[in-house]
Amino acid sequence: MRAVRITRFGGPEVVEMLDIPLPSPGPDEVLVRVAAAGVAPWDAIIRDGKSKVSPAPPLTLGSDLAGIIDQVGDAVTEFHPGDAVYGVTNPQFVGAQAEYAVCLGSMIARKPSVLSDLEAASAPVIAVTAWQMLFEYAKPKRGDTILILGAAGNVGAYAVRMAVNSGVTVAAVAHRKDEHLLRELGASIIADSGVPDFVRELPRVGAILDLVGGETLQRSAASLKQGGKLISVVSNEPLSNRKDVEPVFFYAEVTTARLGALTEMFEHGEIAARVGSVLPLADARRAHEMLAGAPHKRGKILLRVR
Repeated sequence: MRAVRITRFGGPEVVEMLDIPLPSPGPDEVLVRVAAAGVAPWDAIIRDGKSKVSPAPPLTLGSDLAGIIDQVGDAVTEFHPGDAVYGVTNPQFVGAQAEYAVCLGSMIARKPSVLSDLEAASAPVIAVTAWQMLFEYAKPKRGDTILILGAAGNVGAYAVRMAVNSGVTVAAVAHRKDEHLLRELGASIIADSGVPDFVRELPRVGAILDLVGGETLQRSAASLKQGGKLISVVSNEPLSNRKDVEPVFFYAEVTTARLGALTEMFEHGEIAARVGSVLPLADARRAHEMLAGAPHKRGKILLRVR
């Protein structure tokens, strides 16, 4: 089968399309005939050799996917050959960008009927990240106000919609060009990050969801109420001006249960997929060039496999 591989660490130039043997699922795994696979910033981290969880080359890149189950391991009872599924491959976030991929049965779910394969493959990691930030760590109540840094990005957009649908008021620090998008998503308060004193435009908030880090986070921390929560997927470094705040840092953990919760939201139209540029599997290197800064559409970069 064809797969997107690296045999050494490096930039986009190390990404190759190679023929490799068809993998076989273990007892707790399934073999998926891949229809679409996502390309994301963590793929570049793995490719560069900076991941703390992924194996050394040679390896097949990619984590998010959608497709049809071809085989199931002996211990898998929830899924069967022919099921349409979406999710991720494994905790190492590798192996998805190929014609067939092995996935842990505990990290996939049945594909939402309202989503295409491309839409489904765009969602797992970024939507689960937003879900965990909001509902498992920040835990705002209806009527609360939260601040989302990076709200116009892929994870941030999901977080805005999830919060608004839960009756939570969303404030955001964003570039002026993103204001229209954020208004459409439901953000109530938008502070222009290009204004030196943008913090003055922010209300007091019970939680900050940080997808940016750096100076924007340090300055925005002034808006956090005493006892408020800072949830970040960027950095666990302490705030220089808020010694009373202990940041919570985590890596997304994609599970069947969390994907099931997302499926309900997709089916009810509460959230929408974030599809960006779509390329054939053979153009994976170009997709990595997009990760490195080449022009591409807003949303998740995707590879069409079938």
